[in-house]
Amino acid sequence: MGFGSSIILVYIGLQVLGEIIAPKDPSAWKEKDQWLIFDSINGLTISGPGSFDGNGKPWWDLSCKLNPTTTLRIQKCNGVYLQNLHFKNSPQMHLIVYGSSDVYMTSLNISAPDESPNTDGIHIGSSHGVSVRSSIIGTGDALLSSETICDDCISISDHTSKISVSDIRCGPGHGISIGSLGKGGEEVSVSNIDVKNVDFYGSTNGARIKTWQAGRGRVSQVLFSNLKFTAVKNPIIIDQYYCDVRGACPKTETGVQISDVHYQMASGTSSTKVAINLNCSENVPCANINLDTIKLESANEGEELISSCNNAFGATEGIVEPKSCLQ
Repeated sequence: MGFGSSIILVYIGLQVLGEIIAPKDPSAWKEKDQWLIFDSINGLTISGPGSFDGNGKPWWDLSCKLNPTTTLRIQKCNGVYLQNLHFKNSPQMHLIVYGSSDVYMTSLNISAPDESPNTDGIHIGSSHGVSVRSSIIGTGDALLSSETICDDCISISDHTSKISVSDIRCGPGHGISIGSLGKGGEEVSVSNIDVKNVDFYGSTNGARIKTWQAGRGRVSQVLFSNLKFTAVKNPIIIDQYYCDVRGACPKTETGVQISDVHYQMASGTSSTKVAINLNCSENVPCANINLDTIKLESANEGEELISSCNNAFGATEGIVEPKSCLQ
């Protein structure tokens, strides 16, 4: 179902009071890659207290990669306000913001059960001036499942800038991710990302940046601050060797330049030994990485945590535990 046209429409207001439920049978979907889309609208408000139920289980039983289906897509819109809404059980991503600007999202509740694959909470791409605040997102049980059975609370993809994320409860799921970026050798451009006041609970990752070896371009001016981790597998992670099939991606001579990334005021527990993992490209090392007042402990009694760095350059301020490995 689509709203909008090639002519930019001026202001649409929609209040959802009840529950909007998707068809149970995937064959009933007219648009296979999305359920609801708002396209080319200048001034859009969608408010609750209602909910969207994507009825995702029949899709999860199929291949999610061959059947990528989104509950709500905001595309080529300007001046968007989403508030007090509940999204659940999307076939794949719950909410996509693409090619849009000045988008404000607050008081969202996004959920999917353990067996839901690739059900990102919010995915932001090719957009500028996007804010996500005061929301609860849990998409799958990362502690009980493999890498493919849950996905990011919030994912930030290519050609994005001025993104603000704050006051979020994230988990279970894959955390808050910048990426993955550069899969097909694209020129990456991501900057001015501010993620703060996030409580990660039982997630696979916390604050993550992930790029493919084939990528080019730059990720810069990123701030992760005031983070709380509870039994998170990878609380702080940069992975420049990301691959959807571990070990299957060929080595390249390229890489995305990651620089000016700051981690400030982070505390809590890691469920794995390596709590800070900065695995940067040997072709384009990470530069100006800053660790400032980090205090992480093991969720496993008696285990001592470590940091792991490859080709990561930067500095530390204040107390950093486990001890920094930055060069």
